[in-house]
Amino acid sequence: MDLFNSSHNDELARPLSEELRPKSFKEFFETGITTPKVLPIENWLSKSFLPNLLLWGPPGTGKTSFSRLLENQSQFTFIKINAVETGSKEIKQLGEDGRNRRKIYQKKTILFIDEIHRLNKAQQDVLLPFIESGDLCFVGATTENPFYELNKAILSRCRIIQFHKLTEDILYKLYLKACTYLKMTPESFLNNTVLEKLIKNVNGDVRQLYNTLEMLYHSDVNSSFSLEDIEKITTSPVLFYDKHSDQHYDHISAFIKSIRGSDSNAALLYMVKMLSSGEDPLFIARRLVILASEDIGNADPRALNIAINGLQALELIGLPEGEITLAQVVTYLCSCPKSNRSYLALKKAKLFLTNHPHFEVPSHLRSGAQPLGKETYHYPHDFPKSWVKQHYLPKEITLENDFYEPTDHGFEKNIKEYTQWLKK
Repeated sequence: MDLFNSSHNDELARPLSEELRPKSFKEFFETGITTPKVLPIENWLSKSFLPNLLLWGPPGTGKTSFSRLLENQSQFTFIKINAVETGSKEIKQLGEDGRNRRKIYQKKTILFIDEIHRLNKAQQDVLLPFIESGDLCFVGATTENPFYELNKAILSRCRIIQFHKLTEDILYKLYLKACTYLKMTPESFLNNTVLEKLIKNVNGDVRQLYNTLEMLYHSDVNSSFSLEDIEKITTSPVLFYDKHSDQHYDHISAFIKSIRGSDSNAALLYMVKMLSSGEDPLFIARRLVILASEDIGNADPRALNIAINGLQALELIGLPEGEITLAQVVTYLCSCPKSNRSYLALKKAKLFLTNHPHFEVPSHLRSGAQPLGKETYHYPHDFPKSWVKQHYLPKEITLENDFYEPTDHGFEKNIKEYTQWLKK
């Protein structure tokens, strides 16, 4: 008996996620409602036309299925490579082959590059002329933000198609589809409590949904299994976060904006997700130091001290106890009055310097003895209020408005009142 020709055919050996891939673009758009349905892909293909495309979105949202449907188009030669496993030499050869195929056989070549964000600048530069000349019809797939990872020349020549996480309604329909394929009635397979939890945990990732359903099916799970029973079989949901990807930038951006908006609930949630996903806690602490000056400033001068102390404490004790210190700093900064006037003052001064780069320090402010006949420096502490009116700006410079204009928030209100009192 041939062990490789047993009663189990090749179809049954394939993963459920492979078996249930959409077989047509019509089916694809029915299950991928958050991907642009107005994309006239079938009209393009009927005319043997395909623009350069960048498929961008989280895992399990349809990028591979979309590429598989393109692979089935016989009017093109379809070549698939992974950016991790390729180099400049191979890309150049593929481009030259595509040029020859176009000239000799009048047949277009689709070059599909998975994980396109892994191509370095030199490799992207090699690819560019073949895209420009039409020798290759380029389709790239990435989970990362292409605006961060790809050069502008390639971006300008591609249409970006963004794939979004599938909604819970769509995932439920795909569950019904899987039940039909597995010859299971939906009610006898998973009970509503388990199904709702599963759909929520896969976080819009259809591949993860199918893989989990396949595992449960082969574990002889049925609707009598409780949520606790299921959790013993499956694993906890994987957090979609990569500290070297756009998820890193998106989460830290949301974290900072939440503190700026005085929402401690949101700030703490983003913080614990970043820490749970392996983000460097010192990176978070350094950003809090920046925020203390940029977004709170003199509205509460203690904020900077607390942020710096938090950074130093975290360096001293590390995780997990350092999370408590971070939480203390975050909640304090959220509760502070906010002012960006120090930050704006810096920007105004830098802009002014750009427009007026040439000036001299007034003679009475220079170091050392002053030349005779020049203005004399007045020592402020010799005067009431320890202040005296004199010129500090270069004489050729006149400001219409001060760089720093305190707000009426927090301690800055005191600063504003103090400066007004000085000048009375």
